[in-house]
Amino acid sequence: MGWHARLAIGSLELMVGIVLIMWAGALPTLDRPVPAPSLETAGKPAKQADAAIRNRQLQEPARRIAESLIAPPPVDLSEIERIEARPPLGDLGLAVRPRTPMPKDWRETRLYSPIATSSATFESMGWKVTISGAQDIDVDQTCSFRDETWPCGQRARAAFNAWLRGRALNCFLPPETERFAIAAPCRLGKQDVGAWLVANGWAMALPGGIYGKAEAVARDAGMGVFGPPR
Repeated sequence: MGWHARLAIGSLELMVGIVLIMWAGALPTLDRPVPAPSLETAGKPAKQADAAIRNRQLQEPARRIAESLIAPPPVDLSEIERIEARPPLGDLGLAVRPRTPMPKDWRETRLYSPIATSSATFESMGWKVTISGAQDIDVDQTCSFRDETWPCGQRARAAFNAWLRGRALNCFLPPETERFAIAAPCRLGKQDVGAWLVANGWAMALPGGIYGKAEAVARDAGMGVFGPPR
C-alpha cells in the first residue's frame, strides 16, 4: 500500500474520532448536576403545581422502603372527622354504680373466725357486722313454697356459716376506739360477701342498693329462700 492510501485512511480515522468525542460530550454524566424542575410547568403557577404534587402524593399507595418497614400513604388531617362513641350493646357494657364511699378514717380490717348470727350478720373479734347492701332474714322467719312452710331463716344462717367455714373476712371498719354493731362491706378473698348472699337467695337486696339484679336472678332461679325447702 502506497503512502497516499495510508494518508487517506489516517485522515478518515481522525475524523471518526472527532465525531465520537463530540457525541460523547453531549451525553449527561454522573458528576454533572441535574437542574431542579421548575415550579412553572405548562403555564401553571407555583401554587397550583404544589397542589397537584400533594394530591398525587395522597393518592399514592403504601410503599416498601425497607425489608421490614412499610411506610403508610400520607394522611390529610383536615379530612379526619371525630364522631361520638357508639352506645353499649346492653346493660353489661354500662359502668357499675359506684358504692357508697367510706369515711376517710375507715380502714380495711381482717376479722378472724367469723360466726354468722343470721343470714347477713356475723360476729368476730368483738365486732357485730351486718353486710351493707343486704337485708337480713330473721332467724325465726319461715317461708312457703307450694303450700309447704319451712324455717328459711335458720336455713339461711346455716348456709352463711357453712360458706364462711371460719375463714377470715376483710371489712371496712371505723377506728377501734369503740366497737359496736355496724353495717360494712366485706369480702372473703376476692368474693363480695353481700353479692354471694343475695345471688344465692340467702339475703334480700336493700331497695335502691347494688344487689337488685342479683336478687332478681335468685328469684327467677328459685334460689335460697325463694325456692323449695333446703
